[in-house]
Amino acid sequence: MSRHERRWASDTVPGGKVLSAGSSPGSMTDGAEEFVEVTLDLQDDDTIILRSVEPASAVPHADRDSAEATPMSASSRSPSMARSSSHGRLRQFSQELKAEAVAKARQLSHELKAELKRFSWSHGHGNRAGGASSSAEASGALDSALAARAKRRQTAQLHRTRSGTQKALRGLRFISKANGVDGWNEVQSNFHKLARDGYLSRSDFAQCIGMKDSKEFALELFDALSRRRRMKAEKISKEELYEFWSQITDQSFDSRLQIFFDMVDKNEDGRIAEAEVKEIIMLSASANKLARLKEQAEEYAALIMEELDPERLGYIELWQLETLLLQKDTYLNYSQALSYTSQALSQNLAGLRKRGPIRKLSTKVGYYLEENWKRLWVMALWIGVMVGLFTWKFIQYRNRYAFEVMGYCLTTAKGAAETLKFNMALILLPVCRNSITLLRSTRLSRILPFDDNINFHKTIAAAIGVGVILHAGNHLSCDFPRLMSSSEETYEGLKRDFGDPKPSYMDLVRGPEGVTGILMVLCMLVAFTLATRWFRRSLVKLPKPFDRLTGFNAFWYSHHLFIIVYVLLVIHGQFLYLVHHWYRKTTWMYLAVPVLLYAGERTLRTFRSGYYSVRLLKVAIYPGNVLTLQMSKPPAFRYKSGQYMFVQCPAVSPFEWHPFSITSAPGDVYLSIHIRQLGDWTRELKRVFSEACEPPVAGKSGLLRADETTKKSLPKLLIDGPYGASAQDYKKYDVLLLVGLGIGATPFISILKDLLNNIVKMEEQADSISDYFPPPDQNGRVDLGTILKASRPKWTLKTTNAYFYWVTREQGSFDWFKGVMNEVAELDQRGIIDMHNYLTSVYEEGDARSALITMVQALNHAKNGVDIVSGTRVRTHFARPNWKKVFSRICSKHPYAKIGVFYCGAPVLAQELNKLCFEFNQKGTTRFDFHKEHF
Repeated sequence: MSRHERRWASDTVPGGKVLSAGSSPGSMTDGAEEFVEVTLDLQDDDTIILRSVEPASAVPHADRDSAEATPMSASSRSPSMARSSSHGRLRQFSQELKAEAVAKARQLSHELKAELKRFSWSHGHGNRAGGASSSAEASGALDSALAARAKRRQTAQLHRTRSGTQKALRGLRFISKANGVDGWNEVQSNFHKLARDGYLSRSDFAQCIGMKDSKEFALELFDALSRRRRMKAEKISKEELYEFWSQITDQSFDSRLQIFFDMVDKNEDGRIAEAEVKEIIMLSASANKLARLKEQAEEYAALIMEELDPERLGYIELWQLETLLLQKDTYLNYSQALSYTSQALSQNLAGLRKRGPIRKLSTKVGYYLEENWKRLWVMALWIGVMVGLFTWKFIQYRNRYAFEVMGYCLTTAKGAAETLKFNMALILLPVCRNSITLLRSTRLSRILPFDDNINFHKTIAAAIGVGVILHAGNHLSCDFPRLMSSSEETYEGLKRDFGDPKPSYMDLVRGPEGVTGILMVLCMLVAFTLATRWFRRSLVKLPKPFDRLTGFNAFWYSHHLFIIVYVLLVIHGQFLYLVHHWYRKTTWMYLAVPVLLYAGERTLRTFRSGYYSVRLLKVAIYPGNVLTLQMSKPPAFRYKSGQYMFVQCPAVSPFEWHPFSITSAPGDVYLSIHIRQLGDWTRELKRVFSEACEPPVAGKSGLLRADETTKKSLPKLLIDGPYGASAQDYKKYDVLLLVGLGIGATPFISILKDLLNNIVKMEEQADSISDYFPPPDQNGRVDLGTILKASRPKWTLKTTNAYFYWVTREQGSFDWFKGVMNEVAELDQRGIIDMHNYLTSVYEEGDARSALITMVQALNHAKNGVDIVSGTRVRTHFARPNWKKVFSRICSKHPYAKIGVFYCGAPVLAQELNKLCFEFNQKGTTRFDFHKEHF
């Protein structure tokens, strides 16, 4: 009986009771299942003693496809448990207790079998000379390993008791949002939609519980829950689904941990072997779209076994998995977030206070004014000038004789014409990029929104469209018909303007004024239409051959119709009906300076692109359709981090120039850009360079690469720039918060490299600062005059800290800048640059689908210093950042600092970051300045 006196510790079982629980059926005989009755003694010291294992009476086999005939456990067949069947919590407790008892019984069975095997092996070979000593050594080693594991288990349980597991309640969730009654109502609704004949198919289980994006994981969860109920079915009833739902939404960490363990422990022996760990790693990687992690699943499974099984017994148990979960934060201490302070806490609490409608309105107005004051005054000035020009010309023609014939149609058309001349001149200025780049470095950047130059260009284009409608519409539909219908006496005063005899309607249309005007309208209509987002981004799908009207190529070439438009505009302005003196034909006066300035810029770009001859050094094509080009840097090409340049590839198009952020630092001896395939031009560029690249050779990565040694000649490349962007002003701030969305990280890579180079220079200056101090004299004194005359190092870097947040959807994206991130992490010994990668394809921390990935990530970084997701020294976070917490932590870390927030990416996130800047500027002493750049 000593074999049955073995004890197992338990944290959740009350003492002082004796319970009976049925085990799993041992065999099937004539449609009936054979059960055994296990009697356990639950002691006051939270231990379990196995008293007896006896056969139980057979129970008719129930139809597993029937809700009324659901198989019941032995404990639930007892009267007391039957009375409590309506209470889900008691039923669940009994099932968990039964499962634990069965697992312990099986564990005992395996240990007894192992001991008997060792016993029989040692006695069977006892007559051999060397056999006895070998078996004794093997048995002693095994006993030592078991004893060591038992001691570790006791230590782990004691540590858990002392530290508490309240934090663990937030982890290992199978369902993130749908908890409780509301969640079940949604699941119940899904059941009614998906069920057939009252039963839910196993294949529909994932969609029913809200895991349709993780179907494989949901199926393994279904199988684990089925094994716990001793059933193997392809469909379940609504009552069984509710029981499954109750278990996976249980608030008990121990219950969720047991379910997760059961998913891995498919043979239900209470142990997890390395092969089973590998399988669950591959399952988690598949659910989180981590293809590379699946390829390295065997390596990471061995890492987990090495950590949790130091005794080399070949398996791990439930308590070891729990230990790894609870100690995850210990492994993650290398990248702990900034701690909260009372200031940050007070700021958060201030945001929770209720505010009245007037306070809310004033806050919104204040935010809007602070965000848009530059735009507002420029727009007000622009609108004021247009109103003034329109009114001036309106009054001027109101007082002329032609008004008596054509009425207000004439005055409206002429007023609109004056605004058209002004806007046709003004629309060229926002695209004079060289001039804007120069003006950025002046004090005008404080009052002019240079970052909105393209938006202003589009706004002016919209005003031109309105002006064309008013001008041409009034002439064609109102002026000319009224002129035709006028009497001879009335027309007498207009003969000098329109000639004698009175022209017909078609005469007016066929004249120089009419032809040039109609041609201008047609050209503008084509250019405006193809410049819209639907056509430029190929969102409109047209049949062939009309599909050529969409895409960037169509936008680019149609936009150059402006040359024809400006020529026609000058001609149109010289053949006005009601103006005869040259000095009153003011169209050319409006256009002269802007056209000459723009023509000069285009000429400069043409000559400069030929002068800036570059030689391609390296080419690589990364996952995510990203092409990186590294080229020689012309001696005269000087730029700032955050700026961009235009690139032309004659092999793709001899006319098209496209802007790309410079990803190399100003101190680098080369230029580099990263281009993501987003349109027809970039798609063709990638194809051209792919043909020039060579397949990877043995020992190198699987990327397509090319360099100067490549046998195939690389395509020619022309560059033009650099041009200014908002990120180039980063040196004005004490602290930087850089946020990149996908390929939007490109301008910040150059900034990080530049910061790193400046940090190295500052450290070198700090090391050499002692050279400026003269040695003390014999009395230990230093000459103050010599110190004052000595030259001092100049500290040119104002920025003290930088926080880089890169949010992307694809694991392969981290390959784009792997070298830069590793370099920054290695050389930044003082912790000036804090980098955070976020992968949104992985479920948030605490989700059971990413729990094992988080553990492997923490373990691998603690041991090897490498993140398993990004392949760099920078830890990758899962899901999306909590931006309010990010701002709060930075605010508490840097009070009274001026923080530059730079964002590059899709517009979806810009508004949220901008509002947070405004909110925190109202609360504390830290000042946030927001800058955005869209692509």
